[in-house]
Amino acid sequence: MFSNTALAEVQCAAAKVACDIANGPIVPCVTPEEIHDHLASRYDFSEPLPLKDVAADVEFMLRKWQVHVTHPRYFGLFNPSVTTASVVADSLVAMYNPQLATWRTSPAANEIERHTLGWLAGKFGLPDNAVSHFTSGGGESNLSAVIVALTHTFPDYGEGGVRQIASQPTIYLTAGAHHGFLKIARMTGLGRCALRTVAMDADLKMDVADLARQVAEDKRSGLAPFMVVATAGTTAAGVIDPLPEVARFCRSQDLWFHVDAAWGGAAVISPRLRSHLDGIGEADSITCDAHKWFSVPMGAGMFFCRHRESVLKAFESEISFMPAKTGAVMDPYTSSAQWSRRFIGLKLFLALAEQGEAGYVRMIEHQVQMGELLRASLEREGWRIVNKTPLPLICFTRDGLITSEFLAALHARQIAWMSEVQLDDGDPVLRACVTSFRTTEKDIEWVVGEMSRICRQEPG
Repeated sequence: MFSNTALAEVQCAAAKVACDIANGPIVPCVTPEEIHDHLASRYDFSEPLPLKDVAADVEFMLRKWQVHVTHPRYFGLFNPSVTTASVVADSLVAMYNPQLATWRTSPAANEIERHTLGWLAGKFGLPDNAVSHFTSGGGESNLSAVIVALTHTFPDYGEGGVRQIASQPTIYLTAGAHHGFLKIARMTGLGRCALRTVAMDADLKMDVADLARQVAEDKRSGLAPFMVVATAGTTAAGVIDPLPEVARFCRSQDLWFHVDAAWGGAAVISPRLRSHLDGIGEADSITCDAHKWFSVPMGAGMFFCRHRESVLKAFESEISFMPAKTGAVMDPYTSSAQWSRRFIGLKLFLALAEQGEAGYVRMIEHQVQMGELLRASLEREGWRIVNKTPLPLICFTRDGLITSEFLAALHARQIAWMSEVQLDDGDPVLRACVTSFRTTEKDIEWVVGEMSRICRQEPG
């Protein structure tokens, strides 16, 4: 039983770890050999060791030899600080170890996930009969979208594969889309030549005129356009493609409209931000990751689709050793790429229940405010902002900057973790994304001040 005492201990441990990380270094300095030697000298697995000692050593290694993505000054990729409730959830799941492949095996867990996903599907504007499930991450969700879109568009794909499709199927996306689609093109048998790169406008958004031109040209060439991928919050620059315009074009051409909102999708619950996602409710499928802006531990992807029958056809399976189906309830193993399924959704459910929608809105909008403060502070110190987005992701540079050298100094002084990115074939620029609800105004102002010291070549 997860007693009140045990709950308090987990909450206390989570708070202590968060505090220790916030007051410690962000970037490790370690070689592979150092870690190899540490492990080899302690663990040959020939004799049992006290669990307490091993756990303490593992925590030592994680604390010392890891980029701390939960640090309030980690301004990197979409790896968030995590809510305490979601940590408790992962502990509960590990203890009870429910198997979510079928409804009958884990009724409570499956219904908790369905309830949570239904709430978010409604926020997106999807119909009540939309299908949704938790995934290992955005890669699996996007893979699911392509498989279902192929099944929906080409009736013979499920049985005969791509060789039964008379023409080369083609997918349209910008250079700002996630590179995981390259893997997906290979995994589905389409090949990388199936991906058509659509031009971007001056703000790095999908150019719908170029999309229309390429689709028309490919149809004349005998290809089979079937899917357009719009991104709501690109990894490099936080750009949201023009969703309403892309939706209208897809409807006019009978193309599958997929929105990869792995990071930016959480903005749909914010009164301040949701208008930037107008048009997402027209999507045939949506990817959104709870382990990004919903601030729960990895992995917790989500896949949403308005075409129930196409999902069932894509992942159908009938096996005698599985428990019998329960009425009209959908068994997850028959409607997703996974078979054995962990109770992924509890961490989002528990965090939502504890925070409430209003609490989550405050967390998200706080990060947006910190992003705006970072933009303003950088501009005040002479930096040039080179991207446009309502989301808290800032790409910036200044004359004469050598980004690799600057980042090396930034990381060596443990000021913050940022990254380098190249936008639209231009010179490398710096990229900072606020991913922690624990980031404060003091953090922002101190970081920008220290960055100016580096530029002035003052000693750290």
